Amino acid sequence: MSPRPDLAAALERLAGAPVLVVGDVMLDRFLYGAVERISPEGPIPILRLERELAMLGGAGNVVRNLTALGAKSSFVALVGDDQAGLEVQRLVAEATGGGGHLLLDRGRRSTIKERYIAGGQQLLRVDRETAPSLSETLAEAAVSAAISLMDEARVLVLSDYGKGLLDAETLPRLIALARARGLAVVVDPKGRDFARYRGATLITPNRRELAEASGLATEGDSAVVAAALRVMELAGVESVLTTRSEEGMTLVEPAGPGESGPRVTHLPALAREVFDVSGAGDTVVATVAAALAAGLPRASAAELANAAAGIVVGKVGTAVASPSEILHALHARELLSGESKVLSLEALLTEVGRWRRLGQRVGFTNGCFDLLHPGHISLLTQARRLCDRLVVGLNSDSSVRQLKGEGRPVQSEGARATVLASLASVDAVVIFPDETPLQLIRQLRPDVLVKGADWSLDKVVGADLVRSWGGVVALAELMPGQSTSNTIRRLKG
Repeated sequence: MSPRPDLAAALERLAGAPVLVVGDVMLDRFLYGAVERISPEGPIPILRLERELAMLGGAGNVVRNLTALGAKSSFVALVGDDQAGLEVQRLVAEATGGGGHLLLDRGRRSTIKERYIAGGQQLLRVDRETAPSLSETLAEAAVSAAISLMDEARVLVLSDYGKGLLDAETLPRLIALARARGLAVVVDPKGRDFARYRGATLITPNRRELAEASGLATEGDSAVVAAALRVMELAGVESVLTTRSEEGMTLVEPAGPGESGPRVTHLPALAREVFDVSGAGDTVVATVAAALAAGLPRASAAELANAAAGIVVGKVGTAVASPSEILHALHARELLSGESKVLSLEALLTEVGRWRRLGQRVGFTNGCFDLLHPGHISLLTQARRLCDRLVVGLNSDSSVRQLKGEGRPVQSEGARATVLASLASVDAVVIFPDETPLQLIRQLRPDVLVKGADWSLDKVVGADLVRSWGGVVALAELMPGQSTSNTIRRLKG
């Protein structure tokens, strides 16, 4: 089974998406070894060092992730006049293909984070850094460098690790300059005062950061939404994507035209095993930024970022996620999602709302689908071709008995729903108890209503309703001789 076409195609659009990153760069060093004994000098493990690895961290890790996704990145950051700064310059040149503007601060010590690892677990982290106030000269140089790169970008990422580059004066200038040029601004925030990011398109706090910035609890879906809305109001940012560890992510956006409340998208975590969360936030920021630069809606950007984050936390170190890995994760999710397609009406209405925010046409068909046969498959395939998402209304066991008589259905509603949900042409299944789907159609408001050609258009239940809101009613061609009743008669001999 293939992942949803919109997300699979979206991955291809990330190639070459232009993103400008401004933020605090670090040098991440990983020292790997084995622990075989405890020191006689104290109750501490002795690490026998076997190998060392250096890579970009902080805002540099955002750049690494953009490169892994195939996006085109440019970069503005500060480094110290030291050996670590030279190493950062070399790594940035490799990651950006020469698109880095690293400013030299002679009064600064380049930030180094050393992690000592044995058996896939961190034993110790050592930080080396100084973060002096940004001089007026360097501030102007950073802003000028960013301005020179904005015309080639569609998204500005501000990766704030509190190391001095994005100070109280430089930060609002960069946001204002980017928005004036039509760039979306994505921020990985730090600290309690998110008002310093006023004007940003989207910020990506984790659950703890959101709680601190909002002053509200963040346990549970509704609490996270309330905290995000408080931040949007107080800080003046357009939308909030909260990373919630094992609970996935929640995207909160303002209401669209004609909508009474905010748009909320909850995304379950996709990671199966978590080895290291180092840099996962950078992966989220990079994926969202690349997706927005490619012209994708925020909800789709969040879905891709959620898949990417699930990949990197399954690796050790500040890892990256490639498009092929994300595609594989989406494949795996789809293979496991059959039962999740069987939805309650409430859950279905939420999902349909999300599809519509992505600009997708919703189709609907219904039936008993007692013993699935080629005629059913043909109907569902034809219906799916007329829309982006196909919802199947399934008669409950009691309504099938009312329609077909005793002895029917042959299969329970749970079994029938599971079989339908396994089909690639079906995006959602909802069980309804009535003889007709009229009430269901009224609540779903499908864009396309499909029935078999054994019906006439004037007899299709809900046809007038669908046409009243501008929808389309279509009849699918039938396969001769295919029906559940015929199948049952043949089985009985």
